[in-house]
Amino acid sequence: MISFDLHTHTVYCDGKNSPEEMVRAALAKGMTCLGFSGHGYAPYDTDCCMSVEGAAAYRAEIAALKEKYAGRIRILCGVEQDYWSDGSTTPYEYVIGSVHYIKKDGEMLCVDNTPEIARLAVDQFFGGDWYTYAEAYFETVSDVVNKTKCDIIGHFDLVSKFNEKERLFDESHPRYVAAWRAALDRLLPCGKPFEVNTGAMSRGWRTAPYPGAEMIAYIRDHGGRLILSSDSHSAKTIRHAFDRYEDALGESLIRNVEEVL
Repeated sequence: MISFDLHTHTVYCDGKNSPEEMVRAALAKGMTCLGFSGHGYAPYDTDCCMSVEGAAAYRAEIAALKEKYAGRIRILCGVEQDYWSDGSTTPYEYVIGSVHYIKKDGEMLCVDNTPEIARLAVDQFFGGDWYTYAEAYFETVSDVVNKTKCDIIGHFDLVSKFNEKERLFDESHPRYVAAWRAALDRLLPCGKPFEVNTGAMSRGWRTAPYPGAEMIAYIRDHGGRLILSSDSHSAKTIRHAFDRYEDALGESLIRNVEEVL
């Protein structure tokens, strides 16, 4: 059993539960390590990210929980750093580097808010062309390790969050495939693990994790490593669907948290 989960969110950002409620849920599931990864401060994303003051309180509360639960579960204080954020990651034990926005004509376009917001962005800024939109996204993702200095690459193909049954675009289209392959070819030499992220599954947007199966195969075939993450925004979804994928991901899957830190 993969007994750790490093991608979780609390009430300090856009999560539903307190850090201690998350710890208790992890203990109830027999976990040995829980990592918190609140969204780092980003002035263009204040509805979802931690405030500067909130981030300080977040770190203080997690430090207290480490002491309170010492000997029962290992607790880590991390951050999910958006590509466009200039906030410091120095106070944190690990960093998940993610791209939640495309920057176009001076506007910050969120890729994972709602399908309607994504469609509006494609229509207004990309002439209705989903593949130009995806190319802009993957070009940004290709630089995420360089920009955020992350330990883990978050939800590599987040741009497909609302594309269950390819309702928005064809994921086998040559332009889409070329875009993600180019991004992976740049990221793989960095040696950082890619999330197999079940968060969109627990929230009802997808029936499979991201990255998609073809991307996972490409990562594995090119020597990349994978790490299961729940991207949990509530205590109920920590370690969501991990049992379904542990064996299938094989030797590419990180099974010891020490391989990340």
